[in-house]
Amino acid sequence: MVGFSKIVASLLVTVAIVATASAQARQDPLNPKEIDELRDAAQEPAARMKLFVEFARTRLTSIEQMRSDPKVTDQAQQTHDILQNFLDVYDELDDNIDTFVQRRADLRKPLKGVIEADTEFQSKLRALKSAQDPKQGDVQRYQFLLDNVIDTVDQGAQDHRQLLAEQEEAAKHKKK
Repeated sequence: MVGFSKIVASLLVTVAIVATASAQARQDPLNPKEIDELRDAAQEPAARMKLFVEFARTRLTSIEQMRSDPKVTDQAQQTHDILQNFLDVYDELDDNIDTFVQRRADLRKPLKGVIEADTEFQSKLRALKSAQDPKQGDVQRYQFLLDNVIDTVDQGAQDHRQLLAEQEEAAKHKKK
């Protein structure tokens, strides 16, 4: 019985080490400059959302630039990595929106900018998807992630429009 518990304990330690290593392998999607900018705008929903939109836009632009650069040797992997980074930033944007909604912040003005960005992101992501050559085996390395990102942005756009409508309706009732 003592031998069995040692094996279980050893297994648990191994799982914990592997989980910690994989968590450390994923880097923060934001660079130090971006983190500082967000820290400066911590209590300002409009400024914070504008920054997240800018950061997400930068990631999509970098995919376009990388894909047109003939010097890039592993486009599929870099596309995957940048898409994952975009998704992480976009998820952070949504988390921030949720936080400010819980604080009952008026998000009508910043949400309009987010919704415009959603439309832009949807267009760029669909263009990336349609530009894929299915004959290239490398496309499969990021295909699932691209589909996931498109679904996430589509759902986010729908949620953002609904939230804007709810906030506009609430604002009408406050004025009465």
